[in-house]
Amino acid sequence: MKRIIIDCDPGNGIAGSNVDDGLALALAIAAPEISLDLITVVAGNTPVTTGYSVIKDLLSRLKLDIPVVRGASCAEVEPAAPWREILDNRLLDPALKQLWQGVRQPQQFTAGEDTAADAIGQLICANPGEITLVAIGPLTNVAAALAKYPLMAHAVKEIAIMGGVFALDGYIKDTNFGFDPEAAWKVLHSGANITLVPMDVTTRTLMTHQDLQRLARIDHPLVQFVCETMRPWIDYSIAQRHIPGCWIHDALVVAWLLNQRVATAADYYVDVELRPGPTRGKSWRYRPPLRLNVGIEESVSSLIHVLQQVDNGQLIAMLEHYFSALVPEK
Repeated sequence: MKRIIIDCDPGNGIAGSNVDDGLALALAIAAPEISLDLITVVAGNTPVTTGYSVIKDLLSRLKLDIPVVRGASCAEVEPAAPWREILDNRLLDPALKQLWQGVRQPQQFTAGEDTAADAIGQLICANPGEITLVAIGPLTNVAAALAKYPLMAHAVKEIAIMGGVFALDGYIKDTNFGFDPEAAWKVLHSGANITLVPMDVTTRTLMTHQDLQRLARIDHPLVQFVCETMRPWIDYSIAQRHIPGCWIHDALVVAWLLNQRVATAADYYVDVELRPGPTRGKSWRYRPPLRLNVGIEESVSSLIHVLQQVDNGQLIAMLEHYFSALVPEK
């Protein structure tokens, strides 16, 4: 049994918001090998109060009692306004907004205080070597937990992160690292055992309407949640990104924890640019020895396991396998 915490920024059911966090959560809930001990929410893909309601609404539908704790509403340094302007206003075209017509909106829940850093740090430090932290949003909560609980870096079994982009056309930075570069830097330099799942590999994942249609035959509210919230996002992705489906970035992180044959990986030193300018928030990686190292100091960070290639057929098959095994409600 793998005990995990998921720190996320879900947008399932919210018009124009990505849905891969919800798919990752659904896979973790469906997999009997996983004990989902805690869910924490961070601002990113959606405002933190929105993400909190998405999760609480899902758990209410499933009649599950998993602790959900609100986290940071903004980065420590990076201004939130430019990111919110982009992330909350994707649907300027009325035709795109129509894609979410009839999609069930999550109920609104009062989020309470920002105590995610304490919840993460206390649970991991009380169970050294047992908890894997799955971080699939900006790393604000994780960095705050590491700062408040220094022993956490060695007490955590693994921090599995979806974030960063190294050499992908159309991207200088990704949302998760770009939203809070300082947090990403602190986590990557924490000395914890880290697996990084960057956009370079997650953009090789793909879920199509045909894949979703096979899932739609499964009679379970968790799968219904997945299908009803992913369907408009696939249409949006087809229209905006001109690919035959949608990427399922965050789901790959959970799938990797379940079966490492779903992807290949190699160890790198990884860093994040913090200086002002267009490359602020950009990630980069290297493996020594460098053929040219003029002006490059030896890294003081730990090597990080970075996913490189994904078997998308196996990833989709894993989702079908775990969702198909769910017991229908009576």
